[in-house]
Amino acid sequence: MGAIHPESGIERKIVKAACPHDCPDTCGMHISVENGVAVKVEGAKDMPFTQGTLCTKVARYLDRTYSKERVLHPLKRVGAKGEGRFERISWDEALTTIAAKFKEIAAVDPQAILPCSYAGTMGLVQYASMDRRFFHKLGATLLDRTLCSSAGKGGMKITLGAGVGMDPERFDEARLILIWGTNPIVANLHLWSRVLEAKRRGAKVIAIDPYRSLSAAKCDQHLAPLPGTDAALALGMMHVIVNEGLYDADYVERYTLGFAQLRERVQDYPPEKVAAICGLAAGDIVALAREYAGTRPAAIRLNYGMQRHSGGGMAVRTICCLPALTGHWRDAAGGALLSTADWYSLNHTVLERADLIPNKPRTINQSALGDALTAADPPVRAIYVYNNNPVAVCPDSQKVIAGFRREDLFAVVHEIFLTDTTDYADIVLPATTQLEHYDVHKSYGHLYMLANTPAIAPVGEAKPNSEVFRLLAARMGFTEVCFKDTDEDICRQALSSSNPRMAGIEWEDLKAQGWQRLKVPARFAPFAEGNFPTPSGKCEFWSQTAKDMGLDPLPAYTPPRESALSAPQLAKQYPLAFISPPARNFLNSSFANLAFAIKEAGEPCLDIHPADAAPRSIGDGDPVRIYNKRGSFIVKARVSDRVRTGVVAAPSVWWKKLSPDGRNANEVTSQAIADMGGAATYYDCLVEVERAPAG
Repeated sequence: MGAIHPESGIERKIVKAACPHDCPDTCGMHISVENGVAVKVEGAKDMPFTQGTLCTKVARYLDRTYSKERVLHPLKRVGAKGEGRFERISWDEALTTIAAKFKEIAAVDPQAILPCSYAGTMGLVQYASMDRRFFHKLGATLLDRTLCSSAGKGGMKITLGAGVGMDPERFDEARLILIWGTNPIVANLHLWSRVLEAKRRGAKVIAIDPYRSLSAAKCDQHLAPLPGTDAALALGMMHVIVNEGLYDADYVERYTLGFAQLRERVQDYPPEKVAAICGLAAGDIVALAREYAGTRPAAIRLNYGMQRHSGGGMAVRTICCLPALTGHWRDAAGGALLSTADWYSLNHTVLERADLIPNKPRTINQSALGDALTAADPPVRAIYVYNNNPVAVCPDSQKVIAGFRREDLFAVVHEIFLTDTTDYADIVLPATTQLEHYDVHKSYGHLYMLANTPAIAPVGEAKPNSEVFRLLAARMGFTEVCFKDTDEDICRQALSSSNPRMAGIEWEDLKAQGWQRLKVPARFAPFAEGNFPTPSGKCEFWSQTAKDMGLDPLPAYTPPRESALSAPQLAKQYPLAFISPPARNFLNSSFANLAFAIKEAGEPCLDIHPADAAPRSIGDGDPVRIYNKRGSFIVKARVSDRVRTGVVAAPSVWWKKLSPDGRNANEVTSQAIADMGGAATYYDCLVEVERAPAG
């Protein structure tokens, strides 16, 4: 409710909101509004997990909502594809054009139409509801959304049964924390505050990461394995734990499956062998294993960076075995955390309405979008992009661009800004920001549902995804009642669950408070007595599920496709392992066009170790060209020991049009997929680096 100040006559109100971005924290927000204008964005101090703190990006959210660079009206292309030249049109013309084109294509084969969305917003209304209904009813090609996390989710499901883990709120009570393949200062700020509190209380914090990130630099110890070797490290730890009798025999006996087979498997991974694979000292592996097994409670925070290689799913599957082997699941502050997403039980069936599909459409893997747009049979004739900037973020960029450049591809992009992808659009539609629409949010990094209430009217002629798909459904003649659902109807539908963890979470109450915790104990130790959501009810060291998928039923090490050990001939040409971790000031490609974020980020750069820079005559600040057979891009070198020898890192994702040579890190990444989930393998990549001509 608003209140009018008696002297100024200004109506002031506070609106409860939720951060929509692809981050595990899903912060509660309060938006201060004066006479219909948002004047302040701050963290919701009463939200127990995020406690009033926002990251530096979202704290500046008004810069995004009120940016002069926003798309405010529908546009149609007037130049060549890639030029980004448009003229203003009406919503009526835009919708009529899109519907006519979709009808024309669908009359021949609706599979020639491809939705192309990802996690630009994570709310259930704007991410996965009316859009899914629309494309399902149309019979369009299905999109397998695989860019970020699907390998890790697959690995977690094999070992634990679902995307579940320990309660992040308990990390401050742990005595040992392994920060494994993650940089929480950048990607999980509110967990990091709990890690620091644990450290203040005497806990030891160890980072495992090829890159000395901001977080790794603040840990008590940093181990830097070669990219893609995490599973080997976990198996080496298990070798020590098993052979030295450091495992929890009682927990293993009661609550795990396949220990005898695991005992045999880990004999193949003695510390000396693992050290050679990982590029670590054998003594460090032994010490890590003993410390992990001997400290209670001990928590592992792993994240999605360490599963972006060919064996990424198996790596997560293997690491997730460690807490069961040692019995760390007995403690609320022990265990492992990759995602909390499957602790929620939302009604995706009614949200997405797959029952509307009239045919048996194919599925296209987003990680291989370049191949899909250039070589799919039948060809993709129309693409509708929303919540996504595929020209910037999809691997093997030149193939993606070749697809978008096709004159016979009708491309619609619904966006807030004129991105790298809108430059190739035939129609651009103006999108709302989080301050301008309803949504309901779960998290993959805590145990709270959140509501988002619009704080202001849409800026310009912007419309939310849900509204555009309602309008298009009417133009297409879709008569099902579900296409008339309002956004608040969809919020209620999302929460309509019989799962006891969702008990008491109703839309009106959630909207009023802003957040509600799932109905789980305050000291949530989900697997203290087993009860894993696996087929056996146990943590599965040996997995029939994996075997049925054609995978090794036991934890294993799958080497990267591109590494000195697995591809020695390729490594002679391209000897450096390339990773592109998130830049602190961006969120994937979101915020990467805003002046404050660019100023703080500086310019695109490549971190390279002095031992790798010297033989290439590369000095700090030199322009360098990073290249392989897929492509190349130019940035400035930062010569330091942030990365280990043999590894280079380009913090990402920069927009191409804002980069020195109009290219970014995805020029060199591959469309090859991981062992599970059809996932992208951004960090399974060999390159060479050379000095580039100045200027």
